[in-house]
Amino acid sequence: MRNHQIDGYPNKRALFALFVLAAAFTEEEARRQFAEFKTTYQRSYGSREAAVYEVFKNNLLLAESYQKQETGTAEYGVTQFMDLTPEEFRKQYLMPKNQTMNLPEAPVEPLIENVQLPDSFDWKSKGAITNVYNQGQCGSCWAFSATETMESYWALAGHSLVSLSMQQIVDCDKTDGGCSGGWTYNAFAYVIRQGGLDSYSSYPYTARDGTCRYNPSSVAAKFSSWSYVTRSRDESQMANFLYSRGPLSVCVDASSWQYYRGGVLSSCGRSIDHCVQATGFQTMSGQPVWNVRNSWGTGWGASGYIYLLRGQDTCAVAEVVTSVTAA
Repeated sequence: MRNHQIDGYPNKRALFALFVLAAAFTEEEARRQFAEFKTTYQRSYGSREAAVYEVFKNNLLLAESYQKQETGTAEYGVTQFMDLTPEEFRKQYLMPKNQTMNLPEAPVEPLIENVQLPDSFDWKSKGAITNVYNQGQCGSCWAFSATETMESYWALAGHSLVSLSMQQIVDCDKTDGGCSGGWTYNAFAYVIRQGGLDSYSSYPYTARDGTCRYNPSSVAAKFSSWSYVTRSRDESQMANFLYSRGPLSVCVDASSWQYYRGGVLSSCGRSIDHCVQATGFQTMSGQPVWNVRNSWGTGWGASGYIYLLRGQDTCAVAEVVTSVTAA
């Protein structure tokens, strides 16, 4: 459902909603929320405060517009990103929407059928998911999604769960663009080709592009292959695979996530600009959902997670679904 924004700007329907909301939204309420925002997130703007306040007010209206169009139970509102315009947010935290996605040839996992799925399941409770990371102001989500998935499959292969170096991928994978975006499948291919991924402790994250410092002696995990879990947007296959094998690396349209606070998100765009990890599934308010781990810290969303309605390719979650095999 592509009726929220187009390249960061509200379309006619959303713009009309903004005018309607603007009539009901008081200046006093906006100033109160802005004051709370500055206190909560310890922000100070000096001479820029008047300009930032205007950005904040516009974001309040955009959040309300998303709320009006949401058909699930998602809550939109004040987040840590309210002092950024949609364009600034996209530039700092997402990948370019016009980034070319050339899906390479790779094996597609065989269909897994006749699986009795429980109502809820998450690899987080099985000791296969590291803590939520924070990518900072760097469009490196693709490296995080790939690294998180490699961490999980290394642990599921019988090794200790260890944090791996997404910074190595950012710096050394020359097929992709570091903080300017990339793709998880290229990250997997790089790590396999390179011979492994260093530990996070030996090659920590800096949230910026840097010179490659890969050290073979610091490799903490190795991988032999990667594969597509589905190429046909088959969310039943995704759920069966996740339950039977492990978490999923997925890429999505996250343009509305700037304002997400919790609940089940069901109304979303389909232009991929972000990559994350699906760690499990459950039923919430009678709706089947994906439990999706983001990389914007635990202060965002539901303690760093977002819940996407399962079964309708919400946010294009079933478009680029990949997995990896430990060596």
